[in-house]
Amino acid sequence: MNHPSLSVAEQRALDTAFDLAARAAVSGDVPVGAVLLTAQGIVAGLGLNQREIPPHDPTAHAEIVAMREAAGRLRTWNLAGCTLVVTLEPCTMCAGAIVAARISRLIFGAWDSKAGACGSIRDVVRDSRLNHQVEVIGGVAEKRGVALLQDFFGKRRLNSALNPRLNSRLNSRLNPSS
Repeated sequence: MNHPSLSVAEQRALDTAFDLAARAAVSGDVPVGAVLLTAQGIVAGLGLNQREIPPHDPTAHAEIVAMREAAGRLRTWNLAGCTLVVTLEPCTMCAGAIVAARISRLIFGAWDSKAGACGSIRDVVRDSRLNHQVEVIGGVAEKRGVALLQDFFGKRRLNSALNPRLNSRLNSRLNPSS
């Protein structure tokens, strides 16, 4: 369903972000996707969570991946005028990067009540103490975003419960002394 406050380009970007999120889930990562648009509505960067694939970069969140691609393509770190469209409310790390990159507008599908830093738990991107604030349009695809996450984590819990050998291996890796 289209959100009334989104342009056609932003709605397309949101749909693309959800497609990217589904790809992240297939690779075993939390399903989050991101698209960075120029002021003209042209796609400058795409990202999906990539922490579970080599080199297992803990900063490889969808938003960071999209910003890196856009900065390389546009040949500037300053992404003023750009809009970042994400399936899930960004975390503190990503919110800080959004501010540092001077992104003008943030649109996200679902609120994140556990780690969100753009209005739910904290509000890094609109903090007046910082040198840049971001316009935020949040929760534009709440049901779709929540359903994607619930499906992913439901399958993960089911697989974990059905595979005690895997659980044993994971526990031994996490607690080598036991």
